[in-house]
Amino acid sequence: MRFEGKVAIVTGAASGIGLATARKLAAEGADLILADRDFAGVAKASQGLGGSAVAIELDVASEESCRQCIARAVEMHGGLDILCNIAGVLDFGSLRDLSADRWNRVIGINLTGVYNMCRAAMPDLVERRGAVVNMASAAGLVGVPFNAAYTASKHGVVGLTRALALEFSKAGVRINAVCPGGVETPMLHQAMPDNVDMEMVMRSASWLDGGALATSEEVAEVVTFLASHQARRMTGVALSVDGGQTAG
Repeated sequence: MRFEGKVAIVTGAASGIGLATARKLAAEGADLILADRDFAGVAKASQGLGGSAVAIELDVASEESCRQCIARAVEMHGGLDILCNIAGVLDFGSLRDLSADRWNRVIGINLTGVYNMCRAAMPDLVERRGAVVNMASAAGLVGVPFNAAYTASKHGVVGLTRALALEFSKAGVRINAVCPGGVETPMLHQAMPDNVDMEMVMRSASWLDGGALATSEEVAEVVTFLASHQARRMTGVALSVDGGQTAG
């Protein structure tokens, strides 16, 4: 029960790593706010987690939506201890096909969304000397071909995490990032454009356990570790969970 008495927000909680993280936090006693653009998805998830879990519709790319999410969490529970920024999108394709609209959508959700939530939540996190865990990626540490917007956004998340970790270190707020490799989530199974060189993409993949993908639950274990008191001496870390993808 590492999170008993703690208030936590998980974005992207309707599915994948976000949902797995929410389940683990709830199982260890946290009062939870599950936030996602897919309100039906988080409403269903919250019902399975008990009475302390509340679903909120959230567009992380909207500064106002993020402010409202934080305000509601604080209004319901009196404060905030943990913020898990897990909402994200993936968009494979060639640079030729990467329109400004597609670029802005990926950057807006994956990077600006983390900024929006951190900025809105920081006064309350400072008050309780809380913790932030941002979802970066192996693509935030190395280049991934045919994935320019996503790779740029996740490099940005790593940089933002490190900058904020230093800025708020004296205030006692810990800010870390998790960098998974391939994870078995619904997001990974979107249709791949025909002009993507899959041989080149797969050269950067992990071959641990024969190239098996990680599960959402395995990544959630790392997210909740970084959010817990066990990681009390860790801040500004971009922790790889990638089966060796970025080791070389």
